[in-house]
Amino acid sequence: MKALLVVLALFLPIINAQVPHWGPCPEPVTQPAFNLKKFMGRWFEIAKLPAQFERGRCIETNFTLKLDGTAHVVSSEILKGELKTIEGTAVVEDKRNPAKLGISFSYVLPYTPYWILSTDYENSALVYSCTDVLRLFHVDFAWILGRTRSLPAATIDHGKEVFTNNNIDVSRMILSRQQGCDKDL
Repeated sequence: MKALLVVLALFLPIINAQVPHWGPCPEPVTQPAFNLKKFMGRWFEIAKLPAQFERGRCIETNFTLKLDGTAHVVSSEILKGELKTIEGTAVVEDKRNPAKLGISFSYVLPYTPYWILSTDYENSALVYSCTDVLRLFHVDFAWILGRTRSLPAATIDHGKEVFTNNNIDVSRMILSRQQGCDKDL
């Protein structure tokens, strides 16, 4: 028990507002025959599990394929009236399963899982990320993305169903704020 308290003391600042779940990360099914090139472009955050690092509105991410096969990633949000951006790199971490991407927004931090569970490339995508801490507990994130700032309710409901069918708890999933994004700050 004391060891568990030490682990929690070390990792609680990292997980902060996230809700940890007991046990290791689930192993969801990812997009078969994923095509990274077709996934490139602008994606808007439609719904998400709340994340400490995403507190603003009008959240979007733009992926640009680089010559070395990685992707340049630029994520942005409007927070307290200011446009905030962060740049990083996405890599295919497993060539046998190219839907399992890793993203890093820092040269000193390791790649974080960014798994594409489902996408039609033209309208929507379901993304999952999970960090396992000593197989004792895990912290996860899930996003429903769209090529436009809104998606039909049926698409969002279907996305939640896919997550749930993969043992991902999306009971806390909330809609992202995508209103008033095209106005001047």
